[in-house]
Amino acid sequence: MPGVTEIFPSVHEIALVGVNCHLIIEDRLTLIDAGLPGSRARIAREVTALGRSLDELARIVCTHGHPDHVGGVRELATEGVEVFMHPADSANLQVSLGQLIRRPSRGRFFGFISRTPTHLVPVEDGTILPVLGGLEVIHTPGHTMGSICLYAPRHRALWVGDALERKGGRVTFASRLYSDDIATARRSVERMAERDVEAIVFAHYPPWTDDAAGVLRALAARSQRR
Repeated sequence: MPGVTEIFPSVHEIALVGVNCHLIIEDRLTLIDAGLPGSRARIAREVTALGRSLDELARIVCTHGHPDHVGGVRELATEGVEVFMHPADSANLQVSLGQLIRRPSRGRFFGFISRTPTHLVPVEDGTILPVLGGLEVIHTPGHTMGSICLYAPRHRALWVGDALERKGGRVTFASRLYSDDIATARRSVERMAERDVEAIVFAHYPPWTDDAAGVLRALAARSQRR
């Protein structure tokens, strides 16, 4: 099916403009990230093709507050849809133009241009969401200070958002250009390496399944040497 790949049973990767979101099909539907503004039509089309409806959407879990991950939230989050985000990022999404001018930063700029609902459900490190038999929130600050990874023990899968990249045939640290604090982002890999991971799921690249746990341990070791 063009634009949709089943990466695990009932877990589908939907290719959007410049980014992927992930649809989890259970009794209700869950989205991990929501793409740029205007993504709703594409997501709705793919959900319908899979025999379901966006009326069944229960929650959207945002890995971080950049516009290519939260831009589509407002148009998707109809009444009854919960939107989960770490408080360190949700605070930036409420920034005013005056605040941006007085205290300019990359995070505040991205927050200012990202239109999201005013009501966001906070998630903290260790929160377990009722998805895939228990989806663990791991706070991994650095790319943004509210970046989270999501670990599904059922599939030994780790959603990393943009906390890691896949470049030149290998997994590497978050982008220095787009990260709030690259040193913190590198140290956060140590948290990822604590889990039993068989698949690293990115927002902008195909999943990595070649010794994923070993890759994370190697990155964590590199982070300690810097």
